[in-house]
Amino acid sequence: MNEQKVSITEPLSANRRVWNGTMRALLYIAAALICALLVFLIGYILYRGIPNLSWEFLSSEESVINDIEGILPAIINTLYVIVATLIFILPLGVGSAIYLTEYATNKKLVSVIEFATETLSGMPSIIFALVGMMVFCQALGLGTSLIAGAFSLVMMTLPTIIRTTQESLKTVPQSYREGSLALGSGKWHMIRTVVLPSSIDGIVTGCILAVGRIVGESAVLMFTAGMGMRMANFGGDTIAEFFDNFFGAAGSTLTVSLYVYAKERADFDHAFAVAVVLLVIALVINLAAKLAGKKTQEKLRAGNDKNDR
Repeated sequence: MNEQKVSITEPLSANRRVWNGTMRALLYIAAALICALLVFLIGYILYRGIPNLSWEFLSSEESVINDIEGILPAIINTLYVIVATLIFILPLGVGSAIYLTEYATNKKLVSVIEFATETLSGMPSIIFALVGMMVFCQALGLGTSLIAGAFSLVMMTLPTIIRTTQESLKTVPQSYREGSLALGSGKWHMIRTVVLPSSIDGIVTGCILAVGRIVGESAVLMFTAGMGMRMANFGGDTIAEFFDNFFGAAGSTLTVSLYVYAKERADFDHAFAVAVVLLVIALVINLAAKLAGKKTQEKLRAGNDKNDR
């Protein structure tokens, strides 16, 4: 009986070749448009903003009497808000995701929580601004302060951290967990030495998304942290004085300052200069997050190799 040989690489029909070529061309066009739009936006911001940047503008506090334009208070306030927000959302977000993925047994409750976090992550920021103003500024008596703005941003960005960390943890193969447990590891040891190192890239991505939303947020901070373009007094002699100043200090961040320059004063030259500073800060933070994630992953893997030996 003669065996009929079937070619695996049969030539495509004319219609299929036309379809594949059309789809490939559309994908290239879409990618080119996105890249061109990105280059245009960044290039235009740099073109309009860099000529208006100066050391005096970056290192001075605004003074109407002395006719000085400066965004140093906005830069410092932005960094304070970013650090304060990350201090709260990283342990809460990553810890919640680990519990929901690795420890929770009530699947219905987990599904409800996941649906709630997805809904919250897509809500308009103005809603978080109103809630933050009513809860943190008024109900808790924090007033218009940077710490109230940071707490409001924690409430807004926490769902993003939880969902991205959850999805990253779910991508770790179940065989990794079973193999670690079969070798005698405990639950937490398995999570710390196997699951987290394998999902660190997704966790870092979630942090970058959260930082990007923190840096670019204006509505929440206008309602909770204030719009005053002045230097907050953080120079206390003791730790208690520092926290007293932090809880009571109000001021604008870079995004709020950009709004003030562009909308309230129609000063687009300085608005584009602030936009350049925002781009640089976002780039530096993203690169630092990537580097920190890579170093953490290497450290965890080195610790695992040492334990195996």
